Amino acid sequence: MHIASRNNFPTAAGLASSASGFAALVASLAALYELPATPSQLSVISRQGSGSACRSLFGGYVAWEMGSAPDGSDSLAVEVAPREHWPDIHALICVVSDDKKGTSSTSGMQRTVETSTLLQHRIAHVVPARMDAIKDAILRRDFTTFARITMQDSNQFHAVALDTDPPIFYLNDVSRAIIAIITEYNRAAGAIKAAYTYDAGPNAVIYAPKENVKEIAELLLRYFPQTEPFPDTFALGVDNQGRLPDGFNEKVAKPFPVASVKGFIHTRVGDGPRKLGDEETLLGSNGLPTFLA
Repeated sequence: MHIASRNNFPTAAGLASSASGFAALVASLAALYELPATPSQLSVISRQGSGSACRSLFGGYVAWEMGSAPDGSDSLAVEVAPREHWPDIHALICVVSDDKKGTSSTSGMQRTVETSTLLQHRIAHVVPARMDAIKDAILRRDFTTFARITMQDSNQFHAVALDTDPPIFYLNDVSRAIIAIITEYNRAAGAIKAAYTYDAGPNAVIYAPKENVKEIAELLLRYFPQTEPFPDTFALGVDNQGRLPDGFNEKVAKPFPVASVKGFIHTRVGDGPRKLGDEETLLGSNGLPTFLA
C-alpha cells in the first residue's frame, strides 16, 4: 500500500502539522476499508500518533476529553458545536518561522511533565474550569469570553514551558511583538476584537470575527511588511501598505524588516476530513505520490 501525505503549511513548526497528518491518515484508512466507526472512535486511534489529531477528526468546534480509564480508551474527541453554529470565526495565521523546531512537541511535553510543578497545578485546577467555560462561550457565541480564555491559556502554556527544567523557549521576538500588537489593538478598540494563541512554536494564530480580519491584517502588515500581496482569500480588500486603527499606540512594537513574518494564512472554521474525488488524488497511475514526480 502506498500512502501519500502532504500539508499546505509548514511541517514540524508548531502549527499542528502532525495533527492534520495523523487525522488524514486515520480518516483515509477508515474510508478505504469502510469502517463502521464514529469520528470519536477514530479519534482514539489518531491521538496515538499525535494527541491533537483526535480533534481533527471533526469539523467545527471540538474538545478532547481526558477520560479516566487506565488504558486511555475513553480519552477521545467530541464535537462541541458544528461549523454552522458559529461560522464567522476566522483564523489569521502568522508564519513566523517555517523551520523545524529545536524541541519537538512530544519530547518537550515529556520533559515538562517530569519537571514542571506549574503543570501539575494547571492540570488539577486550571484546565477543567477553562474547558467548561470555553465550551459554554462557544455555545453562546460569546467571542469576548472565548478570546479571553484563549489568550490566557496560551500565556499559561508558555509559562509552563518556561517552568520546565531546562526551560523551553518556543516564542521569539516577533511572536512577542504580535502579542503586544493584538493586546494594544483590543485596548484601543475598547473591546476584545481579536485573540492570539500559540502552540509549541513561534507561529501566531489570531482568531477574530470575519468583520475584524481586514483591520487586523492591515495592522500586522504595518509592522511586518511582505514581499508578496496578502493572500486575500475572502476578498476583504486588504491594503498591503498596512494601516493603524484609530487610537492605536504605534510604539507598542517596532516595525520589523520585510519577511520577518514569512507569510500569512487566512482561513476559517473547518468542516473536518472529507473524501476527495479521483481527480484530486495524491497518487499517480503508478501508485506513487504525484508530487514526487
